[in-house]
Amino acid sequence: MTERLSRRALNRATLERQLLLRRAKMSALEAIEHLGGLQAQAPFPPYYALWARLQGFKQEELARLLLDREVVRIALMRGTVHLVTAADALAWRPLLQCIYDRDLERNTQHAANLRGLDHDQLAKTARDLLTERPHSTPELGAALATHWPDRAPASLNHAARGLLPLVQIPPRGIWGKSGQTTYATAEDWLGRPLDTQATPAQLILRYLAAFGPATVQDVQAWAGITRLGEIAATLDLRKYLDEDGRELLDLPHATVPDPDTPAPPRLLGPFDQTILSYADRTRIISDPYRKRMITQNGIVKGALLANGEVRGWWETKKSTIILTPFEKLTKRDLAALESAADRLIRWATPTAETHTVQVTPDS
Repeated sequence: MTERLSRRALNRATLERQLLLRRAKMSALEAIEHLGGLQAQAPFPPYYALWARLQGFKQEELARLLLDREVVRIALMRGTVHLVTAADALAWRPLLQCIYDRDLERNTQHAANLRGLDHDQLAKTARDLLTERPHSTPELGAALATHWPDRAPASLNHAARGLLPLVQIPPRGIWGKSGQTTYATAEDWLGRPLDTQATPAQLILRYLAAFGPATVQDVQAWAGITRLGEIAATLDLRKYLDEDGRELLDLPHATVPDPDTPAPPRLLGPFDQTILSYADRTRIISDPYRKRMITQNGIVKGALLANGEVRGWWETKKSTIILTPFEKLTKRDLAALESAADRLIRWATPTAETHTVQVTPDS
């Protein structure tokens, strides 16, 4: 008989796979690989993600990985920018090309302006330009517009981003640095060709290592591609059922923690993938709270975790960190979150003269 897993058991499994039950003793590079990359729509959320998960993590470690080209920021799963290892960038971008092909046909802002364009020629022209030197977003759009003067530069730039594996190069993404988005092709930046031997099956296994047990729908929600059920059915996977009778898949030798395992309070950074990588996110956040955490324009706030679930959000203003619980927390959990917030703001703004933690009930 197939074992059933409660929502609480899935919560603890997610926290363990996401290195949130206890801070891990591993390098930033090892963590990024284990986690299947980190959400990186904005430059600095990956730093907060690693701070929440690793013992003694310092910003310089991730900055050095970016400068040494061991990790890159590149549009991948769901069409969003992720921070991944160089090997994963080269392997996963071809697997996910269908997302970008579909977007070029359906994007509400750019598709009409790109209709009838020779995609192969645009890709070749953009690649030639980027081989000469990296281009910022406006530079690339303007350069392409000299070849297609009847098309909007922003749309041409969007097409290049969809047709080619473009990485956002430093100083973009370096802690404490500012810089506009500047592109190079992954092959040029990393000095290696794309890995065309990678398979969707490998993508499924990597997802389950970081997020399992999970449904096929969860894997597809994370990746942004469909028809993975057919591939998952060919794999040797362990199977469970959730409380609603849906089939959950997992790696054959992976374990699930005891549901009563304590989950310490945590502060997750903005855009944390734990909140975004499931079709059914109720293992970590309730539907009502999810609507309060994610704004209409897609901004995902930093999250307060208490007893393993999202209970509020946080933000920083200079050297002040503001905690906003959605509900009344126990004195013990609130004290732990305030202590974590104090450590976080000191880590984020070490040269500030003062550091302040404020708690403001959600209105």
